[in-house]
Amino acid sequence: MVSSRMNITVDEFYGKAKRWKDEFGELRRIIQECQLNEEVKWGCPCYTFQNKNIALVHGFKEYCAVLFFKGSLLQDANGVLIQQTENVQAGRQMRFTNVREITAMETILRAYIYEAIEVEKAGLEVNFKKNTEYKIPEELQTKFEEMPTLKTAFEALTPGRQRAYILHFSDPKQSKTRVSRIEKYKQQILDGKGLQD
Repeated sequence: MVSSRMNITVDEFYGKAKRWKDEFGELRRIIQECQLNEEVKWGCPCYTFQNKNIALVHGFKEYCAVLFFKGSLLQDANGVLIQQTENVQAGRQMRFTNVREITAMETILRAYIYEAIEVEKAGLEVNFKKNTEYKIPEELQTKFEEMPTLKTAFEALTPGRQRAYILHFSDPKQSKTRVSRIEKYKQQILDGKGLQD
């Protein structure tokens, strides 16, 4: 039954892995035993239940992780979930640096996977911050006043694209860097494109 859930592109992903090969293999085994479907999304193995994203396996320089898409809704009774950055609203990671850690946490990982499935079955949704709750950087506001067409184009973008730009433009500490970023992406906004388009 597990093999019928495998996807050749996922097999290729795991087959090409070098840094976290053994860890990925152990995570895959545990997650597959929870009867989730697997496919590649965003370049990583993604595990779904009834076409709803439950978890993603990915590797970084210092650790590999299982990302729970609605991790902020999980109880996290063991206090092991990590919010990647302060701007991540829904996702939470369970991080590992070796196979021993994964083996030691297997029972907890399974429990979290089953809880994440129950969150989807219950139809629970994360209450995301509205874009109006994000402070538009002063430099962007000034550019909007200089170029009303830029403001119009920005407001026509999807909320996610607006949020990505606001966060990207707000991130630098120096005003000149914020201005430089706005200038760099001005045409992209006018063209109706997002930060990553």
